[in-house]
Amino acid sequence: MRHAGRSSPEQHLPPPRARIRAAGEPHAVVVGGGLAGMAAATVLAERGVRVTIVERETYLGGRVGSWRERLADGEPFEMERGFHAFFRQYYNLRALLKRVDPGLERLRRLEDYPLLGPEGRAESFSGLPTRPPFNLVGLVARTPSLRLADLLHLDRSTGLAMLTFDMERTYARFDHLDARTFLDSLRFPPHARNMLFNVFAHSFFNPEESLSAAELLMMFHFYFMGNPEGLVFDVMDQPFALAVWHPLRRYLEARRAGFRLGQSVLSVEPQADGTFQLPLDSGATLAAEAVVLATPVPALQRLVANSPRLLPGEWRARVQGLGLTSPFAVWRLWMDRPARPDRAPFAGTTGVGVLDNISLYHLFESESRNWAARSGGAVVELHAYGLPPDMGEADIQRELLAGLHQLYPELRGARVLEQRFLLRQDCPAFTPGSFASRPGVDTPSPRVAIAGDFARLPFPTALMERATSAGFLAANHLLAGWDIQGEALWSVPSRGLLAGLPFLDGSVH
Repeated sequence: MRHAGRSSPEQHLPPPRARIRAAGEPHAVVVGGGLAGMAAATVLAERGVRVTIVERETYLGGRVGSWRERLADGEPFEMERGFHAFFRQYYNLRALLKRVDPGLERLRRLEDYPLLGPEGRAESFSGLPTRPPFNLVGLVARTPSLRLADLLHLDRSTGLAMLTFDMERTYARFDHLDARTFLDSLRFPPHARNMLFNVFAHSFFNPEESLSAAELLMMFHFYFMGNPEGLVFDVMDQPFALAVWHPLRRYLEARRAGFRLGQSVLSVEPQADGTFQLPLDSGATLAAEAVVLATPVPALQRLVANSPRLLPGEWRARVQGLGLTSPFAVWRLWMDRPARPDRAPFAGTTGVGVLDNISLYHLFESESRNWAARSGGAVVELHAYGLPPDMGEADIQRELLAGLHQLYPELRGARVLEQRFLLRQDCPAFTPGSFASRPGVDTPSPRVAIAGDFARLPFPTALMERATSAGFLAANHLLAGWDIQGEALWSVPSRGLLAGLPFLDGSVH
């Protein structure tokens, strides 16, 4: 596969050469069975490393996992932690999915995902050019949220920062600033900011006032100005367990990987011979030559705190300095009537309380589609991100339902037949000033790596793609110590369209 041009993907590692096996058969324990852990385990197992995956839940996938529940009538279904968008520039995630779905047949392309606001305001990404900067020109030319006069009042230096992204310089200049201050400095009209930026910023779970402006600029580059694949995305047409995790587990077991689900690693104990002992809460102990720590932030911090002899020094302080962002809510509703037939499967929202998006699961996911066909109803999922920590479930649900009724009035009288409500707080924070101290995948030891969407990576990436990329890089870190070629990684271009032009270098204070 060849890629050329500034708006084409960039390769960050050469493709794998012929496998070089280490002497003997090294054993690696991967702590955590989410995207990052499973990505790391896949690369290791494919190269002859014996792998054991330890996951505290009874299912795989982490925040992209699904687990079996039953409706009131006994019908089984797979519950998940919420809708996920599979963007086309998620090159490394797609490479992982191709291990079990070579043609990516489980992904269904959406034609549009509208952004909806009060008073009938709406934005669409359908039909825009796929390549930057033509995607930006096309959006500005047709958006009802901006007029030419509005553009003349925008702050030049702040606006240019969105076109001149560079990992080193952007984080050096903007990481101290919060996203709200940065967006304020753009001087966008309030309705344009709500429709074009607030929806985007909130999609990363972090409230604007506690999100690094550099992180926001990186996201804007990754999803928009550096993305050569277009702004629409794919969705999974089956529950994640059926489409990804069950097949990937079989794929790894065929390569002699082992799984310990429903168990937790209590500590990682270095031994005199360079190996590790990992006691489990089940009473068993695993011995390993290498370890990948691919857990959420709180579990990683507990594990490091319980392992005082594991890599003492600055690395431990970097791990303990990680934080969590605000809570988020997922509310899935089985309703007795359908939404209007012209509704999109997914819509972002703004200006309607805490509601951030609406997903109509019966329009793309097999189990929900079958239920809706039998019942004549709809399976609707509502999300809220960046919630106030003290906001209770009843208040969250009241605002979510009010937002749904405002934007989809045809569902105002619908009866809720079933529901599942999740309120969680385990997504990483990207606070102003945190980039320099954020741990990367590599550690001082060639036998220990960490992986997750909290990790600092050397190229632009986010969310599911960041977790997968971190898992690949963690495996590569271990493989390098055994002189085994690792996995090739791809990303969008690392720099913006106008990066490197000194006369465009402005600052925001």
